[in-house]
Amino acid sequence: MYFGSHVSICKGYLRAAETALAIEAKSFQYFSKNPRGLGVKTFNKKDAERCAQFSQEHGLLSIAHTTYPTNLATEGVEREKMIQSVLNDLEITEACGSIGLVVHFGVYKGKDPLHGYQNIIVSLNEILSHWDGKTLILLENQAGQGVKMGTTMEELTQIRNLIDEPEKTAFCLDTCHAFASGLWTGENQEEFLQRGKELNYLPNVKAIHLNDSIFPIHSFRDRHANIGNGYIGEDRFKKFLKTTFVQNLPIILETPEGEGYTHKDEILYLYRITTQN
Repeated sequence: MYFGSHVSICKGYLRAAETALAIEAKSFQYFSKNPRGLGVKTFNKKDAERCAQFSQEHGLLSIAHTTYPTNLATEGVEREKMIQSVLNDLEITEACGSIGLVVHFGVYKGKDPLHGYQNIIVSLNEILSHWDGKTLILLENQAGQGVKMGTTMEELTQIRNLIDEPEKTAFCLDTCHAFASGLWTGENQEEFLQRGKELNYLPNVKAIHLNDSIFPIHSFRDRHANIGNGYIGEDRFKKFLKTTFVQNLPIILETPEGEGYTHKDEILYLYRITTQN
């Protein structure tokens, strides 16, 4: 099991990988640049390449995450800024030797949701037409907070089926988002697995965001809790982590840390509960 967490790049990409190893992680996630904007970053390629080499030497898997303002459903001048930002993110992610770049599905606040989906397709086609690297765009399911887009496997797979180069994309499954939206409740696991296979969703999940939920099923609220301390609970996670599709994937914590409980503690906890009968 490749358990890990989100780590900071404030001291560089190599240091991020070293931090992951120090907390006994086998995977990690990082923001490719400052998460607050859509600027294009001139990055230290040697540092990124050292990150890739270090990760390979120590068997670490990694993924990157786009910035907060990234929205595939946007249009106009903002879309052009977003496209250049994502291409920059992909270049950084590739240099760091990472599997993929996590991109939220997208939110459209106009009157016609169909137009929002069309915008997502246009954005992905434009980005991918300029991208020839190995790093994938990993579309992340959403909790449905505000606008209920990207909450179903049908939406996610249909968008992937409709873009020009689907092979350059895959999926990142967030457990908190899936629970909050009702996509995966823990009680519907067999149905979730069966439908995920039928839609070709689960075979294309390349990363997991492992987060408990502060709010209950169908709350459509995106608030993460530590594993076992939210509405999902330890038992549902133990069952989820026994599924074969999560094996050999980066399983990333995006949960709170405090003085008394760190991501290292939580990673060790995950290894413990997954080895129990």
